[in-house]
Amino acid sequence: MPLKPPLLADRFLKFFCAPHLLEEVQGDLHEEFEYQVKHVGVRRARWRYWLDVLGFFQPRYIKRKPSQYPQTYLFSLNMLRNYFKIALRSLQRNKVYTSINLLGLSLGMTCGLLIFLLVKYHLSFDNFHAHSDRIYRIVTEQHRDNISYVSAVPSPLGKVFRNDYTFAEKVGRICTFEDMLISIKAEKGLNKFKEPQGVAFTEPEYFAIFNFPLSVGSFQNALNEPNTGIITERIARKYFGNTNPINQIFRLDNKLDIRVTGVLKDLPTNSDQKAEIFVSYPTLKSYNDWLGSDDAWGGIQSSMKCFVRLRPGVSPSEVEKVFPAYVKRYRPTSKNVHHYKLQPLNDVHFNAQYGGAMNKQTLWILSLIGLFLIITACVNFINLATAQALNRSKEVGVRKVLGSLRGQLFWQFIAQTGLIAAIAGGIALGLAALALPYVNQWFATEISLNLLTDWRLVAFIPALILIVTFFAGSYPGLILAGFQPILALKGKLSQQNIGGFNTRRALIVVQFSISQVLIIGMIVIARQIYYAQKADLGFNKDAIMLLPIASTPQQAKTVKAQLQSLAGVEQVSLCYSAPASNGHWQTAPHYDNHSEEESFRVSVRAADNDYLATFDLQLAAGRNIYPSDTVKEFLVNETFAKKLNVASPSDLLGKNLRVNGNMTGPIVGVVKDFHDHSFHEDINAVCIPSASDFYNNYAVKISTANVPATMAAVEKTWSKMHPDQLYEYTFLDEHIASFYETEALMLKLIQLFSLIAVFIGCLGLYGLISFMAAQKTKEIGIRKVLGSSLAQILWIFGKEFARLIVVAFLVAAPIAWWFMNQWLQDFKFHITIQPWIFFVTIAITLLVATLTVIYEATKAALVNPVKSLKSE
Repeated sequence: MPLKPPLLADRFLKFFCAPHLLEEVQGDLHEEFEYQVKHVGVRRARWRYWLDVLGFFQPRYIKRKPSQYPQTYLFSLNMLRNYFKIALRSLQRNKVYTSINLLGLSLGMTCGLLIFLLVKYHLSFDNFHAHSDRIYRIVTEQHRDNISYVSAVPSPLGKVFRNDYTFAEKVGRICTFEDMLISIKAEKGLNKFKEPQGVAFTEPEYFAIFNFPLSVGSFQNALNEPNTGIITERIARKYFGNTNPINQIFRLDNKLDIRVTGVLKDLPTNSDQKAEIFVSYPTLKSYNDWLGSDDAWGGIQSSMKCFVRLRPGVSPSEVEKVFPAYVKRYRPTSKNVHHYKLQPLNDVHFNAQYGGAMNKQTLWILSLIGLFLIITACVNFINLATAQALNRSKEVGVRKVLGSLRGQLFWQFIAQTGLIAAIAGGIALGLAALALPYVNQWFATEISLNLLTDWRLVAFIPALILIVTFFAGSYPGLILAGFQPILALKGKLSQQNIGGFNTRRALIVVQFSISQVLIIGMIVIARQIYYAQKADLGFNKDAIMLLPIASTPQQAKTVKAQLQSLAGVEQVSLCYSAPASNGHWQTAPHYDNHSEEESFRVSVRAADNDYLATFDLQLAAGRNIYPSDTVKEFLVNETFAKKLNVASPSDLLGKNLRVNGNMTGPIVGVVKDFHDHSFHEDINAVCIPSASDFYNNYAVKISTANVPATMAAVEKTWSKMHPDQLYEYTFLDEHIASFYETEALMLKLIQLFSLIAVFIGCLGLYGLISFMAAQKTKEIGIRKVLGSSLAQILWIFGKEFARLIVVAFLVAAPIAWWFMNQWLQDFKFHITIQPWIFFVTIAITLLVATLTVIYEATKAALVNPVKSLKSE
């Protein structure tokens, strides 16, 4: 039984080949296939059959002598060269058409390329570690009245798990403190550095789990002794210049002297490990006695992380079964029920519940936007190409009469599209290189455009060009190749022969639907951010500076008094944190001398008696706390009362409260609820004791009359009292705005992408209106002769596009409403999507479309009718 040619190739041939030639061509190709099977083998015969089909080579033109096979491929190259030569000439003749398509495709492909680089960058995080599929972080689910998720664990857990079980090859703890002060002795005093990424107290096993190699030193000796540490090469250059850093000393937070025992190679940018100073774990006991203790099971601090690398064959579920035993053994009376889980390393960067840096949902949204922009550009190309098809009808007719096959005409148009896409790809690459610094700045990334080493990028660019070529060129190519030669040569082709108006109407609807979805999304995100920034938070956030307390409680009182005496300073408070803060200090309260703790957690905002006045917090019942350095009285908020299900806030007054084990006192006042975190979260139960040992900040409310002079005076006073510290401050409103950095970034991007989508749509409208004006030259002339006004002629053009934009809006509105409603569910406090948002969207789209259409339509309408009719 003879072998058959590839079935897919045969179907391809049947689709493209002219019907009257199909039987002859197919017979010749099959005969040639049988010959090739006998002489060069089945596999090579199949490849050559595909080449014959794709090039539509007539077998009768091919010599069957093996020595002449290269002529077959020479013929193929000549054909391709001919395709591109014709394509180039056609593009040169239609400069406006070419320019519009180039600009549209370039912008769409630039956005697609940038989004690809961004998505690829985030997907690469921490994938370079050996055995990364077996690396996990132990995390905690805290079950009380609700479930909260913490990326940390009690500090002793890692040690006991390492000693009790053999599930893991390595267990490593790391405790990171951000914004640490580093001091180094120099010839002229002290060099002081503030490290925003902080310092990590680290066990040596951590570096056995992760692939962060040393350039100098050995892990066996680097982190075993107290008061030793290793630093990265970048930090070594920053602190010690060209001096050998080994055995150099730096002072940590004005508390501990650390000796350098090793130097790490610089950390990769695509790693969630950001701290570049690693101090031996035994030193933690000296820095923070509670965290360094082997008995610190009573709570969790977010700085404490524990990583494990499981043995081959050990499943995470197997390990998680042993964790409940630790809860029963070390936390038997706590109602804050801990559930310890294993989080895969590849989930750490993306899981927002555990503080992931980039939500996968955001990457999906960006990917979809990039895809939509490329589709918009391709739709624009298809629309213009089909509109221009009539102008090429005689060319197609002549080629068909001279024997060109449908497939050859199709590939000729694909070659033309490929040439445009390739040029657009080159332009997109240049635009992406120019835009990349801004992308890195917006996203705090270090993405590079490296065509020499990044094989994914090298593969993506030609893949993108090919996809755009076939997506944008296939339909117009089929339309052109399908022209009947007789009708084409007689000039009797109608709009129906090039796909009809309905096809182009559908394409315009798709294009503007995408634009309107982006515009609605932009307005909703902007409104939500504005709402979060301008809504009543329950306290005053304006003109309040937050300065760090870097002294003893008694010295802090002295600094407070000096700050209060400054002109322009209205109020000063010593506090743990501002009313709204990312800093979490939550604990289980004991209310009214109950022996058992309550089933909810309370957020502790330790502060002095000036806290209410500084932040304009209002009392719902009772009075303010009296001045005190120790815990004697408490303020609580209304949510605290709701959690206890008391009838009235005043019912709490005089009741005893105990938090954090040893903070005890009566409740003397109830503060009206205020937002203690971002609008993503519900309002928590809050208590405010006076506890000077826990004050971290000076909250300084200043007058807006002479802000620069007041700030200078504040800096001078603070620096005088803290000569060994670096002066830093933040304004509370800026701190609160940082809660919504991701949303603000999304707003910037969607504004940019909306602008690009609308611009691409306008390019298409401009091209189509130019084509319509050329097609309706005679009609416009007749109408003007018969007395039509300028407005009536403009309406000929405007009514068509106005209807299509309205239809696009009817498609876009429900899609955008659903997507943005889902996005808003991430906020506990959010806006409602109002009808005016949709009216504004369609008004913007109609206005932009009108401005695009009006110039070319007016120019066509003002042409002298005598010239119009004569030209026909």
